[in-house]
Amino acid sequence: MTDAQTKILIVDDEPSITEFVEYNLRKEGYEVCVAHDGASALERFSEGGFSLVVLDIMMPDINGYEVCKRMRSHSNIPVLFLSARDTEIDKVVGLEIGGDDYLTKPFGVRELTARVKALLRRSNIENDSENAETISVAGIALDQAAHHASCASGPIDLTPREFELLSCLMHRSGKVLSREQLLRDAWGWEYLVETKTVDTHVKRLRDKLEAAGLDSNIVETVRGYGYRFKSE
Repeated sequence: MTDAQTKILIVDDEPSITEFVEYNLRKEGYEVCVAHDGASALERFSEGGFSLVVLDIMMPDINGYEVCKRMRSHSNIPVLFLSARDTEIDKVVGLEIGGDDYLTKPFGVRELTARVKALLRRSNIENDSENAETISVAGIALDQAAHHASCASGPIDLTPREFELLSCLMHRSGKVLSREQLLRDAWGWEYLVETKTVDTHVKRLRDKLEAAGLDSNIVETVRGYGYRFKSE
């Protein structure tokens, strides 16, 4: 049985979609709330207590991308995007701005529930780890619970994605990680073929490490394979 306290917010302007998703998630034992536009979604979300958001992208007032950005400004709970747009660039944009997964319409019940369960499971594992762990390597300290990075000169201002990337690298310091591993392990993007987004995030991370007075090359490029965090 699913924990009855697991509450999910569904946001879509198509009643047929919200009814379909709500019915099937309630069958799985989840508590479900529904919003039919971006403004209502943000209002409901501000009430707190949600474990996951299922979010449509194309809405008439505030689109899903903007809703996700506003949610991400003060929360890291999983966001599953729904969209009829199925190009790779659409998926990359959605994930780049803070989404955790992307489901293309039309979709089946099994795929929907499998992705919801996977996101909740991953979130629970990460929360358990974050609540118990602080890591410090090569002069950088990460507070997993607070999603806060710092060094001798003070805080390092990182986006959630940059923090997750740095955390993944630091936890495996000295080991070479491929771009595919980083996509999967840092962000859970198992189905994306495009890996250039990792290079973009590494460049931004290096710039911020350098701005904080650190050696940007502590994140080392291993040509033809990926990246390694140098522990010494």
